[in-house]
Amino acid sequence: MKITVVGAGNVGATCADACARQELANEVVLVDIKEGLAEGKSLDMWETSPISLYDTRITGSTNDYSKTAGSDVVVITSGLPRKPGMSRDDLISTNAKIVKSVTENVIQHSPEAIVIVVSNPLDVMCYTAYLATGKKNKNKVIGMAGILDTARYRSFLALELNCSPKDIQAVLMGGHGDTMVPLPRYTTVSGIPVTELVAADKLDAIIERTKKGGGELVNLMGTSAWYAPGTAAAQMVEAIVRDQKRIFPCCAWLEGEYGLNDIYLGVPVKLGKEGIEEIIELDLTDDEKALVNDSAEHVREVMKVLDGMDLF
Repeated sequence: MKITVVGAGNVGATCADACARQELANEVVLVDIKEGLAEGKSLDMWETSPISLYDTRITGSTNDYSKTAGSDVVVITSGLPRKPGMSRDDLISTNAKIVKSVTENVIQHSPEAIVIVVSNPLDVMCYTAYLATGKKNKNKVIGMAGILDTARYRSFLALELNCSPKDIQAVLMGGHGDTMVPLPRYTTVSGIPVTELVAADKLDAIIERTKKGGGELVNLMGTSAWYAPGTAAAQMVEAIVRDQKRIFPCCAWLEGEYGLNDIYLGVPVKLGKEGIEEIIELDLTDDEKALVNDSAEHVREVMKVLDGMDLF
């Protein structure tokens, strides 16, 4: 089993480190365009193996995709991070070109790999990667957003309730950004509906904080988050390589599900060795459907920007 992580920045390095520590593969390859960065970080990680007691080999490469050949899963974190005052949509012109090039390179050497996209703006970067694969298999190009967003949502609820985050489960849909759609009706604490434990006004405030969770961290640190996104991507890798059939909110290509066509959007899916093995359709209320549709329209607007770039 072999995993490649493209982008040796904070998110990519965190993901690679988590994959190695959990021994999700025999080899993890870290690739970056900056000379020596991937080699240095991978060596630093490997030197923790006697301390953390894992066997996964970690190797680094400066833009040499031949070293990624035969990868089972590829995680793409490449691209510019957000800066204060910058929306995810502002990133599209630069990051689309990067994601296109990276996807073409990894697919050349690992044509059957499952591709997990982390780069922003997430939903449209998934669309970019899917086009770059020649629309070969929609179930093998997946976006990491919902796991991160629900983790933020659940962590905020755990603080409010002063309980373990292990006991909180949640579903979130829509685009990755301010139009995401947390679903309180599907949020539980050890099976107890969250609406019975948190007052409506406090729950609304937590939902709003979740929607702006990425921006909150950008404003605090001056750059994008990395521990939670990198770990979330590693959780997706684990579900795939161990064929766990986990039910996660992921960014998936829709062909009629939820009444939506030809769009990447966050929905609950079953994740296993074939990638997305099932898209789960929830029975949404009219209000929930309206929120999901509004989120989809926002994603389509950004997709139009990509289409106008004539990259494909």
